Amino acid sequence: MAELSHVSKAGDVRMVDVGAKPPSHRRAVARATVRMSGETARRLRELPKGDALVTAQLAGIMAAKRTSELIPLCHPLPLSHIDVSLEVGHGGVEITGVVETTAQTGVEMEALTAVSVAALTVYDMAKAIDKEMSISDVTLVEKTKEPA
Repeated sequence: MAELSHVSKAGDVRMVDVGAKPPSHRRAVARATVRMSGETARRLRELPKGDALVTAQLAGIMAAKRTSELIPLCHPLPLSHIDVSLEVGHGGVEITGVVETTAQTGVEMEALTAVSVAALTVYDMAKAIDKEMSISDVTLVEKTKEPA
């Protein structure tokens, strides 16, 4: 079994040293779901200009950019691309986040943070009309690394 990357052999918490790694093009895709009643989903779909969804999209993008401020041992990264998309279905909202960089470490935490905060924003904006909503299935779907 692999060792925990953020724990030293002595058991101390540490930031991983990526200084010797060459920069690579990194990409990560994450997803999350906000489950809700069909009526809540319908109301979200019918909003003029999709304000709640645009707000959640922007919150996810902003969160990806601030991941290293939120998760103590994440490296601050120069993100070259962030895309957060939200699709309202009958019983919920599916959120997908794609984050890219050219750096010495990956962007999976940024993608996961983006979809998590977008989901929390949807939840916040719809909680007044649906007390049974839940956020689920926050998962890393894809992680790639290619030579820079």
